Amino acid sequence: MVEISSDVSRGYNDTMILSVLKKEPSYGYEISKQIKMISGGKYIIKETTLYSAFTRMEKNQHIESFTADVDPGGNGKKRTYYRITDKGREYYREKCEEWALTKDVIEKFIEE
Repeated sequence: MVEISSDVSRGYNDTMILSVLKKEPSYGYEISKQIKMISGGKYIIKETTLYSAFTRMEKNQHIESFTADVDPGGNGKKRTYYRITDKGREYYREKCEEWALTKDVIEKFIEE
């Protein structure tokens, strides 16, 4: 089975993460599960890649983090959640447009 190389996915990890966060705020492990599920198991984002992306996107104001109780009753541990910002929504739209252009160009070079 062919796997998606890290070179190909590197530029689009942010897009995948933001796509998940557009639906609702979430935390690292759940985001990685969603990416795996949506890709049909064809892409598994590494934990270090995920948290590097969080740091970069938070610095660029594409996402923001907040802490919430795991147990709504307040008796459990706290978990860091992430949510997309308006700037992140715009960045997501730009990355989608960029992908459409990239795909269009590369497809011209793919021989079937």
